Amino acid sequence: MTETTQTQSMPPGGGAKPRSPEFRLAADALRGLRQDLFQNVFAFRPLSRTAGDGLLGHLLPGRTKRYAVWGRHVTVAAAGGVAVLVALSSNYMGATSAVLCGLLALAPVLLTLVRPVGAFWVSLAATTATAIVGNSWGSWPWLPSSFVSHLVVLTVVAIRTRPRTAAWMWVLTAVYGFWAAAAFGGGQYDTDVGPMLILSALILLAVTVRHIRRQAEQEVTAQQTVTAHERSRRTLLEERTTIARELHDVVAHHMSVVAIQAEAAPYRVENPPPELEKAFATIRENAVAALTELRRVLGVVRAEDYEAPDAPQPTLADLDGLLANVREAGLDVEKAVTGAVRELPQGVELSAYRIVQEALSNTLRHAPGAAARVEIGYVLGGLGLRVVNGPAAAPHLIKPSPGAGHGITGMRERVSMLNGEMTAAPTADGGYEVTVFLPVSAATAAEGDA
Repeated sequence: MTETTQTQSMPPGGGAKPRSPEFRLAADALRGLRQDLFQNVFAFRPLSRTAGDGLLGHLLPGRTKRYAVWGRHVTVAAAGGVAVLVALSSNYMGATSAVLCGLLALAPVLLTLVRPVGAFWVSLAATTATAIVGNSWGSWPWLPSSFVSHLVVLTVVAIRTRPRTAAWMWVLTAVYGFWAAAAFGGGQYDTDVGPMLILSALILLAVTVRHIRRQAEQEVTAQQTVTAHERSRRTLLEERTTIARELHDVVAHHMSVVAIQAEAAPYRVENPPPELEKAFATIRENAVAALTELRRVLGVVRAEDYEAPDAPQPTLADLDGLLANVREAGLDVEKAVTGAVRELPQGVELSAYRIVQEALSNTLRHAPGAAARVEIGYVLGGLGLRVVNGPAAAPHLIKPSPGAGHGITGMRERVSMLNGEMTAAPTADGGYEVTVFLPVSAATAAEGDA
């Protein structure tokens, strides 16, 4: 009820009146003025030292080169010293007034080394104080010493800040100059507002151009760095693609030769026994399957015009074909399935198939003549696998394998990718056992069933 009352009390058309672009531009400008020259005016920002390897560092002899890092500070102090000399050399005021004007000219210049924004305001105050002390001079509001001092302050602050700050300092200097000339000049002094504005505009313009050029150089350098990184990355990808292509072409050639020779071999022997024909047929089928798998795996790093085969990824439903294949290769293997068989996510199905495939391949390589057993358990929280084989029937025929260990590593990587658990260790009777659990959440399993 309250919300309805508030809505009805709003004027027709509701909402704030949209502001004009001019209003928003002026508001942004005033916000920039407040941020640059009114917020944290006397914040401590000491001038950083140089690297010491510039022109001054090369000119200084021997051990004095270590003082080159203070080159910026010495330059600013020297500019302040020039303002002091201008005040001391003035013949229109007494010695005490000259010294006081010199100190008033030096203070804001030195303050730019630690508090640059505050130095600008101090310079305007020092200008007024200098004009009062040396009121016998015929210019207003800047006496020669304060004229030099204020130009130095504008230059140093502009260098240490950004172009927007330089523009605002010039505008405030103009406002101060015209206000002081009109309020205190009284027509009896010559105003030097014009020369101050012209010289300061030229100096600040040069500083702004320097800022813009340095920013452009930094952007170009950053872009070149990004481009070099992308070029290096592209070169690496091209090299990997080239290696994949070469590997694919070489292996594909030899696997194709194996398949062709296995198919033609029975015709080269008169009346070959059935066992020999079956063995050559198995060799050909394995060669063709390996060739297809090789093309699929290496295809992901080939050129963009590569078209991956349309054949689906193997799943646990294809496990009977794998077991039949290894039985023909001489491995006595049996399968046991427990639990309610259901379709699992593709990643789990593929990883489980590959793990069983690698475990049986290791049995064929390292335990010839051994019997193996594959157990698959469908449980509520995921899928359990157990592949165990007995000891080798002919241990003296086992030869060391140069690739030992990579199969287990690959299985662990697949299990780790799915946040599963795996153990692989020899059994008490001299065989080997691989146990894996791949977790599957209920929601994920439901999506897989769908």
